[in-house]
Amino acid sequence: MKVYFPALISVCSSSHLTTMVPIGQHYRLSSAFRNRMFNQFLHRFFRLGENNTSVKQDLSAGLTTFMASAYLIAVVPSMLADAGMPKESAAIATIISIVVVTLAIGLFARFPVAMGPGLGITAFFAYYVCGSAGYSWQAGLGAIFISGVVFFLLTVSRVRQMIIDAIPMDLKLATIVGIGAFIAMIGLRNAGIVVADPTTIVTLGNLTSASTLLAIFGFFLTAFLMIHGAGSAMFIGIVTVTLAGIALGITAPPEGSLTSFNVPDISGTFLQLDLAGALSHGLFSIIFTLTMVDFFDNMGVLIGVSKKCGLMQKDGHITHLDRAFLIDSFGTMFASFLGTTTNVTLVESAAGVAAGGRTGLTAVVIALCTLLALFFIPLITLVPSYATAPVLILVGAIMMQECINIRFEKLEIAIPAFLTIISMPLTFNIATGLGFGFISYTLIHTLTGRRKEVKPILWVVTLAFIINFMLRT
Repeated sequence: MKVYFPALISVCSSSHLTTMVPIGQHYRLSSAFRNRMFNQFLHRFFRLGENNTSVKQDLSAGLTTFMASAYLIAVVPSMLADAGMPKESAAIATIISIVVVTLAIGLFARFPVAMGPGLGITAFFAYYVCGSAGYSWQAGLGAIFISGVVFFLLTVSRVRQMIIDAIPMDLKLATIVGIGAFIAMIGLRNAGIVVADPTTIVTLGNLTSASTLLAIFGFFLTAFLMIHGAGSAMFIGIVTVTLAGIALGITAPPEGSLTSFNVPDISGTFLQLDLAGALSHGLFSIIFTLTMVDFFDNMGVLIGVSKKCGLMQKDGHITHLDRAFLIDSFGTMFASFLGTTTNVTLVESAAGVAAGGRTGLTAVVIALCTLLALFFIPLITLVPSYATAPVLILVGAIMMQECINIRFEKLEIAIPAFLTIISMPLTFNIATGLGFGFISYTLIHTLTGRRKEVKPILWVVTLAFIINFMLRT
């Protein structure tokens, strides 16, 4: 006679199963049960229900951000190689930096964003610091470490949070719109719709180009799917255009195996920073610029995504922003040790948020995809810029919706907001747009007798921007 005992298994909050298991029989949880338990853990840890999202939605958003920003894995090391750094070492340093810092911001700050070396700050490092300014890349890495220390001190003293809280809501909204215009500009350029022109600065590109036509097709396909509520619209659009490009011979598959794996040697850049050189060469202006650009680039992107994913409260306060800034500061110091440039919140994160990313699970997915990229770098390089361009243009359209909440009827608000919005795409720099906005807001309100509406810390920020602009000229 067999003896049974009841095994009460809680599958979810609304259902229970009672299973009779023979004594002595080896009990194993079913794979379905384990999956449900894991999903429950993700829901509790990332508070998916509270943020009106799901595992599937954040997974799709993470894949979208990864595919929109994967080009950095190839582009950043190439730029650092121009600065004299070993390319293979710079490549592994860049990947490790993205993985670690993005994972940290997802798990501890719960932001649905990717962090890694930004193109703007990398270009400044490679072509100015290690180029026309004549400094070694080792001394440049030392300057990046010092700027990370400055970030940390500003964070623990809550100066960074105070600046965020002091920014008027209209300027925060203008920042979101400006970043949208900036992202759309990148998308239009990558699609070949907008090209450089020596006479008019920019002009219309060749719309009959095969890659441009595919980008236009991808734009309308993705827009159609988004309008009809397809949760993976952006991801589907990127994959479809990429596959179409390969099928039509526009994008050539890489030579060799798509899954070839060779771990680059990081020793060429690891712990090569020269702190003594950074301090002895008088890099004050460079350290100041690195600090300003990273500070306000990060601030701008975080404001933009926070409003869209529900982390910004009605008074403009952003949940867990202090944690994000701490991760940013440690991430910058960590990057200098590895041998890559300053970590910033990647502007392509807006693509994932627009695709439904709401929690840190999105960031974890991005980090894991980047880690897997080590094994599939040839496959990742298959995604061309014209395939991600439609997504960036559509993200710009989505972020432009915040225009309706800016008080443009008040001229003292309209002018700083307009300068913030228009200068980001035209100068190709988020921090510059913020600088124009802060300076104009502070001066206009002071000159028109509204000085009391300007918080004291905004004057400090305005002065810092003025100094920064003078040092960069």
